[in-house]
Amino acid sequence: MEVVTNQRDRAEAPASERVNNGVPPSPGSKVTRVVMLLLIVAVVVLVVIWGISSRHQANAQLSQETHELAIPTVSVIHPKTGAPQQEIVIPGSMQPFTDAPIFARTNGYLKKWYADIGANVKAGQLLAEIDSPEVDQQLQQARADLSTAESNMKLADITATRYKDLLKTDSVAQQDVDNATGNYDARRTAVESAQANVKRLQDLQSFEKVYAPFEGVLTARNTDVGQLIDSGSSGGTSRELFHIAAVNPLRVYVNVPQFDSPEIKPGLHADLVLAEFPGRKFQGTVVRSSGAIDNTSRTLLTEVDVENSSHVLKPGSYVEVHLKLPSPVNTFTLPVNATIFKSAGLQVAIVKNGKTISLIPVTPGRDFGTEIEIVAGLKGDEWVVLNPSDSLTEGAVVRVAETPAPAQGKP
Repeated sequence: MEVVTNQRDRAEAPASERVNNGVPPSPGSKVTRVVMLLLIVAVVVLVVIWGISSRHQANAQLSQETHELAIPTVSVIHPKTGAPQQEIVIPGSMQPFTDAPIFARTNGYLKKWYADIGANVKAGQLLAEIDSPEVDQQLQQARADLSTAESNMKLADITATRYKDLLKTDSVAQQDVDNATGNYDARRTAVESAQANVKRLQDLQSFEKVYAPFEGVLTARNTDVGQLIDSGSSGGTSRELFHIAAVNPLRVYVNVPQFDSPEIKPGLHADLVLAEFPGRKFQGTVVRSSGAIDNTSRTLLTEVDVENSSHVLKPGSYVEVHLKLPSPVNTFTLPVNATIFKSAGLQVAIVKNGKTISLIPVTPGRDFGTEIEIVAGLKGDEWVVLNPSDSLTEGAVVRVAETPAPAQGKP
């Protein structure tokens, strides 16, 4: 009976015990299995803890990177200080210093002309002659009338003198003397009238010769030999015969913007540049201004005179006038892409304390295309953000792209 039980127990025992020639396991083997089991459990726990810790660290790192990536990176620059002198370039037009059309003052036919377009004429130079026979005949008649009036005056003078002598011997009445004296006075007045008429016709005859009123260049000749000349005195339409322009010096009129008008003063130097003379500058001087701002253009009309003794410059030419004006205030220049246009006006974004954005309003001056002048709102030591995005707001935290050079300071 015991033999059967032992055999059944041996059959139900683990294979590891049966292998050992039927010898039952020792207590040390059980301890070893427990230790191994604990080690396995510890390893699993460590693996789980390491995985959880790694994931938590990865999440923390990801959160930090996300937060850092959420801070925008900006590039900054210093405002550029404006020059103590600013140069403005204004288009202008050259005009003659004196410009006049030449009309006829008597009627007739053009007998001859002596100067054509482009001729340099002197003051008093003969330009043309007009044949006016009617005036000549009227002058001849007036001279004859003057001779008659003078003869009548002489006769009246002799008669008046004779009657005065006769009155001394009571040979004539006082009334006869008064009549003779009155007749003499009338004849003398007639002579004066005839002399004035002769002088008028002589002046009119002198207009048959057309002279240059001043030194200049003949810019137009609108008549020719044999053409009928009408002075307009007879009700006809007068037409200019010549046009003359004084070209030394020349006047250049420019419209200076209102902002720069306080610096425009007589004696201010100006450089004149013309496209037909590349690389060459002509020296001019501001001589006067209108003294009032035009209501339409908000500009000040200014005259610049330029010497032209060589007659190189031509009236009517387009010219660029470069005026160097002393800057009335400390100005700065910024790239156009450093400004922000909002409903509140023009602003710039500056970096304070190396990380905080501050939006400040500025007052623009002149626009140079890629750069803009700032006349108010900046001190010059600010760090201005380039290409500011629309999402930048007051107090926003940013990161500067790269540290500026030590010589320029830190934001």
